[in-house]
Amino acid sequence: MKVLITGGAGYIGSTVASACLDDGIQPVILDNLQTGRIEFTAGRIFYQGDLADGDLLDRIFAEHPDIEATVHCAALVVVPESVTDPLRYWSANVVKTISLVSHLLRLGRPRLLFSSTAAVYGAGEDFAVDEESPIAPSSPYARTKAAVEAMLADVAAATPLRALSLRYFNPIGADPKLRTGLQVERPTHLLGKLIEAAETGTEFAYTGTDWPTRDGTGIRDFIHVWDLATAHVAALRKFDQIVPVDGPGYEVINLGTGTGTTVREMVRAFEQVIGEPLRQRETGRRPGDVAGAYTRSDKARQVLGWKPQHTIVDGIRDSLRWARIRNQRLGGSTPASTGPAPTPTVAPAAP
Repeated sequence: MKVLITGGAGYIGSTVASACLDDGIQPVILDNLQTGRIEFTAGRIFYQGDLADGDLLDRIFAEHPDIEATVHCAALVVVPESVTDPLRYWSANVVKTISLVSHLLRLGRPRLLFSSTAAVYGAGEDFAVDEESPIAPSSPYARTKAAVEAMLADVAAATPLRALSLRYFNPIGADPKLRTGLQVERPTHLLGKLIEAAETGTEFAYTGTDWPTRDGTGIRDFIHVWDLATAHVAALRKFDQIVPVDGPGYEVINLGTGTGTTVREMVRAFEQVIGEPLRQRETGRRPGDVAGAYTRSDKARQVLGWKPQHTIVDGIRDSLRWARIRNQRLGGSTPASTGPAPTPTVAPAAP
């Protein structure tokens, strides 16, 4: 089996590619390298370019006619940035996905696995969501994902497109074999801030302590990125069962741990792993922040036969392991520059 992975040089996409390889699936990577890393394509079939480039997609499918599905991981994902620059997010996440879907249909390639987000939900009183929970995105980023999902459902109802959206919250950790991890040196998410505080001795800031949760801090569903990747593999293996040709053409599955973790609980787990306390302070909420939620994953267990295998502590430890070797593996913090799409190659294996 061979699959196209858009954004396959990014954090999640590259990890999905590794899980595919481990399961005997050949990934073909398409990435413009704006945030992805060329190092994550080593030993893999790689095309540099834009996912909305119809000529490039024509070439990819002409040279790899045995591609059976597309895994769409390419997206901009930073919530505060989406608040300050929403037009960029709508262009990258929605407009380009519409173009991608149009080209896939033109090429007769109807299977699409979409990497979505559980941030499209409005949390209930217990902060838990399932596939039937109301859609109420609270940031431009989340609204772009919800818009793409609505588009996929509409297009699937009217065309041969068959799409499966995987909704999940906060990925943590790294590939356990440390082939890939977070490409940015100072990530802005919670665990990245904790690692930065531990490395620099600066204070960790609680961004909001007046949420209606059990300890006043936000609640999240932290899931190991490798668990996410193996769920994508399970979805690819069972795609035709989940989204059959004679069915409605569109399905949604939540991926999560099934339990919520507050920010204070995450901090305590982090301190447990590193064996020392962090300096801490409380501050106000950030633009686009919400109290949070966590996903019920009953459907994933029933339909995919999947459940998470890694704990939050595993995610923290793997993130720390990756952070220690990141600069050695990537040679600095600046993403690779973009440029014209080169002839596809299989890069030499990473040292």
